[in-house]
Amino acid sequence: MAKQLVYSLVLFSVLAIFINSCSFSYIKGEEEASKGQASKIEDSQSKGMQAPPNIIVIFADDMGYGDVASFGNPSIRTPNLDRMGIEGQRWTQFYSADPVCTPSRAGLLTGRYPIRNGMTSKSRGVLFPDSDGGLPQGEITIAEMLKQKDYATACIGKWHLGHLPQHLPTTQGFDTYFGIPYSNDMDFVPGSENYRDSVIADPNFYPKITSYNVPLMENTTVIERPADQTTITKRCTEKAVEFITENKDNPFFLYLPHSMPHIPLFANKEFYGKSSTGHYGDVIEEIDWCVGQVMNTVEDLGIADNTLIVFTSDNGPWLLFQSHGGSAGLLRAGKGTSFEGGQRVPTFFWGPGIVKQNTVRELGSTIDLFHTFASLSGCTIPNDRKMDSYDLSGVLKGDDIGPRKEFYYWAYGELIGVRNLTHKLMVDKREEIVYWKKLKEEKPYLFNLGVDQSEKYNLHEKEPEKVAEMQAMLDRHLVDTEDSLPDNLASRIKK
Repeated sequence: MAKQLVYSLVLFSVLAIFINSCSFSYIKGEEEASKGQASKIEDSQSKGMQAPPNIIVIFADDMGYGDVASFGNPSIRTPNLDRMGIEGQRWTQFYSADPVCTPSRAGLLTGRYPIRNGMTSKSRGVLFPDSDGGLPQGEITIAEMLKQKDYATACIGKWHLGHLPQHLPTTQGFDTYFGIPYSNDMDFVPGSENYRDSVIADPNFYPKITSYNVPLMENTTVIERPADQTTITKRCTEKAVEFITENKDNPFFLYLPHSMPHIPLFANKEFYGKSSTGHYGDVIEEIDWCVGQVMNTVEDLGIADNTLIVFTSDNGPWLLFQSHGGSAGLLRAGKGTSFEGGQRVPTFFWGPGIVKQNTVRELGSTIDLFHTFASLSGCTIPNDRKMDSYDLSGVLKGDDIGPRKEFYYWAYGELIGVRNLTHKLMVDKREEIVYWKKLKEEKPYLFNLGVDQSEKYNLHEKEPEKVAEMQAMLDRHLVDTEDSLPDNLASRIKK
């Protein structure tokens, strides 16, 4: 009897363990299946409904085509820019919208040739501290367009599209602003040393901060005057890193237009005197450091795969200032001209999850960033105005060839020329160094940029049919821009 009781108890225990094990396996199986299904849903959502990409534009001021190592500079060290080109794309035929500051910025932010919004002028090349104009409120900027997808937006650096309250970045789609409202050589203090004369006399000349009474602003408030330009690049970089970090969980647009290497040249103490190419090299290497800080930040935050970083320049180098003015490399002339050195600028696109590695020889322009960002973010572009922007997203992804087949050169309110995939016609020219002086009674220039990127050989007499073909393009474009807004640069603050 005792044996039977023990046997029954043992048998009951075995059955209990077996039943419990089966139940546990079933429940665990359900949980694993549930987790697997959740994982599949999450993967599906990440593939099909990925958040709009973060977008960062780093915009140098007066940086030349030949100022970057991977664009041919043998001495200036630019490891971070070079990395952008190695891991992303380096564009060799990319153009700023205009050869001087204000119009080029208007073109980038609106996706329109600056003639259309009155941001280029026959009487004043750019906005000055006594200007009362600015980018018209009716214009739609990249920042405003991206608000369709609730992007956080910031402008950190040089604005130069109107310094009065009604024209500041916070009125043009930017949530926050930190920087200087116009060029860093403006508000020159009378009696201070002449920068150009000083540089010619001594290439090692270093200006005083107090020679330029430029304000540093935060949103709409002046927080420092004169701005300490020796730390301006570093502070803008720190602000940029702060903005990225604060918005890592939301789509954001960061517009980071540096005030350098526009003269007067200033570098932070960690970079001053460290390059082998003088003050100019110091400044470029600090800008390259900034690029590295931005790239490292998005990587450290784990958002690099959904972030696009663009680096380019507002126009070519200011050759008037010799060793303080940079280089256009093999290209002819520089800032202020519509020769290639004035508007073809070093450009990089980087984004591990967006950009396919390549050296791109297609045509592109800062004007095209508007449509490209709209396409990548799922935003719509304005249909109530003429747009000049092309969508480069297919080229960035490696899926398509470049859509841009022509580029029109505007400067000082005048149509200077046009290029197609191979040739360029220029019907108006300026002196290559003292660019505000027009050259008169010269025949138009026709260059074959496919074989003559330095614009040495004028084919005007040899290819009259090509001249006629491209002149017809200019004529049609002039008709197309007849409805442009009036000049917004000419008027001054009334005293």
